[in-house]
Parts: sequence; structure tokens; C-alpha cells
Amino acid sequence: MKPELMYLAWAVALAFAQMLIAVSGATLQVGLPTLAGNREGLPPCTGWAGRAQRAHRNMLENLVLFAALVLIAVVAGKTNATTLLGAQLFFWARLAYALVYLAGIPWLRTLLWFASVVGLALIFFQLF
Repeated sequence: MKPELMYLAWAVALAFAQMLIAVSGATLQVGLPTLAGNREGLPPCTGWAGRAQRAHRNMLENLVLFAALVLIAVVAGKTNATTLLGAQLFFWARLAYALVYLAGIPWLRTLLWFASVVGLALIFFQLF
């Protein structure tokens, strides 16, 4: 298996872990019966639970791009040291982003998001 695909698998695992954390936070704030319902009129989560929810949503948005780029690079036979670096940068920046977002550190969060975007760009520019 190409190492870029392994980083994709780990990124999926990270998104899954973020989902569990976000659900745990929502359960603590609004309760399981409310979450099990239709969720109409559901109050927004606040504090760390809200940050966990937003970090998870952001991960899903970026995971789609990462998955597409990695899969295209592997299928097209365009993987190399730069695509691997891009995958590594994306994954580790996203892991740090999740932790920093939960902790509520705004500027560092933005810097880590940008680092993950650089990882995406490294992969993208190897496709041409």
C-alpha cells in the first residue's frame, strides 16, 4: 500500500475520533434523549463541545479534498516524495488542529489549518 493511502486511512480514523468527541460533548450538553429525537430546535453546543463540533465539520470538509487528491495521485501513478510530504503535513497538521481547536487557541488553530492546506497544495501540484 502506498504510504499516502495509509495517511488517508489515518485521516479517516482521526475524523471518526473527532465525531465521537463531538457527539460526547453534545450528549453532555443536551442529553441523549434530545439527540435521539428529530433534533428540531436543538440548541447550539457551546464551549469545548461546540468547538469539537466545528473542528469535526472542518475536518470533513478538508478530508474530501485530501481523499480526492491522494486517490488521484495513486491512480495516476504520480506519488513521490512530495506527495508523501503533503500527506504527512496534512495529517499531522489536522491532528494538531483538532487538539488546538478543542483547547480554544485561535491563532495557532489558523496556522495549523494553513499548514494542512499547504499539504494539500503539495499533492495537487504533483498531479501536473
